[in-house]
Amino acid sequence: MDNPVVLGVDFGGSKVAVAAADGRGVRLGSDTLLVRPDDSAEQTFDRGVAAAHRLLAEVAPGRMLVAVGASTFGIPRADGIDLAPTIAGWEQLAFGSRLELAFPEVAVMIATDVKAAARAEAAHGALAGCEPGLYVNLGTGLAVAIVANGTVLVGAHGAAGEIGYNLRDRRIAPDTPRLEDAVSGKALARTAAELLDGGDVAALFESADVDPVVKRVCTDFFDELAYHLVNLTITIDPARVVIGGGMVRSWERIRPQLTRALSDAVPFPPEVVIGAYPFDAPLVGALDLATNAYHDSRTVRPAASCEGAPA
Repeated sequence: MDNPVVLGVDFGGSKVAVAAADGRGVRLGSDTLLVRPDDSAEQTFDRGVAAAHRLLAEVAPGRMLVAVGASTFGIPRADGIDLAPTIAGWEQLAFGSRLELAFPEVAVMIATDVKAAARAEAAHGALAGCEPGLYVNLGTGLAVAIVANGTVLVGAHGAAGEIGYNLRDRRIAPDTPRLEDAVSGKALARTAAELLDGGDVAALFESADVDPVVKRVCTDFFDELAYHLVNLTITIDPARVVIGGGMVRSWERIRPQLTRALSDAVPFPPEVVIGAYPFDAPLVGALDLATNAYHDSRTVRPAASCEGAPA
């Protein structure tokens, strides 16, 4: 086949990113659009698909699309998305089926965004050769991925690493506070808007130097994040912890806090580094899914979708 094209799409909580590459994985172009808070899940999905088609028309006119990789928060399946409350209605979206309709007669592979990101970091990024490795996504939400023997741990239901659902206290009940409610980009953005009259997370961290109220908020955030990361690190004993996601724009604020906590509390403290793809690892992972699908076109597609499997 001459000049085949593959496509990667990452549907995030705050943005949708798309990228096209040739059959060797060399990127031809990319684009990003912001998620509009008032849009429905269907509108957000349709805008992402439209952006992907526009990108293909711009950077690969007349070339054949052979595979699509798509990632999103939550656990995507053909007929829905589990654990995806960030966008209203996202859990009811028939993610895999709608992608196959949008890109007919093309191999479509789907995966959780954080697991796709970890695969990219393990294959050719900051987790390459780390056994085991831990990927931590500090973005709109909060989740991790565990890499062992070069493979990302999926879990029986695709939910391995969904630490945003960790309990914040010992009371076990349906309404017990969950970690992501307080430790996530979404939670900090909400606090920033309240305390700084519409400010963002970066502004919140900067204001901690002069505002004692903001300082207390940031200290509580890092203390709780570090508490859970320390316990997880003791359990896994990773060679390296890689941090990615939108919040790493404040890396010089984040790194000392996490490094100090791990050094003080973990028997064998791992190295803590920023990801090789700090802001777009899920998109890189989605593009990898498509590229691998193209090069492995003889693979028999299983009936049930799982992480990195067909829609």
